[in-house]
Amino acid sequence: MPAFICNTCATQFAPSAQAPAACPICEDERQYVPPTGQSWTTHDAMARRHANQFRQHEPGLIGIGSVPQFAIGQRALLIKTPQGNFLWDCIALVDAATIEIVKALGGLAGIAISHPHYYASMVEWSRAFDNAPIHLHAADKQWVMYPDPAIQYWDGDTKELAPGLTLVRAGGHFAGATVAHWAGGGEGRGALLGGDVVFVIPDRGHVSFMRSYPNLIPLSAPAVARLGAALEPFEFAAIYGPFFDRTMANGGKDAVRRSVKRYIQAVTGDGSAEQK
Repeated sequence: MPAFICNTCATQFAPSAQAPAACPICEDERQYVPPTGQSWTTHDAMARRHANQFRQHEPGLIGIGSVPQFAIGQRALLIKTPQGNFLWDCIALVDAATIEIVKALGGLAGIAISHPHYYASMVEWSRAFDNAPIHLHAADKQWVMYPDPAIQYWDGDTKELAPGLTLVRAGGHFAGATVAHWAGGGEGRGALLGGDVVFVIPDRGHVSFMRSYPNLIPLSAPAVARLGAALEPFEFAAIYGPFFDRTMANGGKDAVRRSVKRYIQAVTGDGSAEQK
């Protein structure tokens, strides 16, 4: 039976004879169902129309994204560590060329994902690489549409995947929304892999935080304050957002501090005066 994939958010569902009646992730207020309605594809059908491209962001960090763009359009990140390679966030397509390239790079020791919008074909990826464990925060368990023994739920505020590679529950976008801190990233100055949780904006000097990006639903001031506090213990120069072009090479830690302050001022003020 096919494992249907949502055309809007790229979430893969457990195999079934017929397409699911709806996508709960898209029906949630943080995502959306298009005016044309819900539609589905399969991994095999997608592989006939799409392929993956690879881009090295810095030594030890390779972006993997599908062309032409599919669904939300995020790219995954392959992080190389002495303990093996880890995939950060996920995309829907894992074709034969991708499998061969990633295996040549050393395969995958594990997969970690920031939040449900990027779960994509995580089980397909895991099975392609010897059932690599998938690390998800337990607070978002309800959003898993394709349960599998490879999924390992973690709880609490941090989880070390390998020395120098730590998952941090920041919250905000989802209850279990997670970022990854890579101490060896940013050319040794540290890097934050922010997903949608810490979102690099076009000016590359700030980040932002939202409950829903497509529906423009903001987070509360306390939620953003908690997020900022969760990141304070970690040092990082670079921030990698969810898309190839959303990266900040320098000044990431200060940018987060400035952005948290700016955001809280914006949502708690009355809007009667210009911010400075």
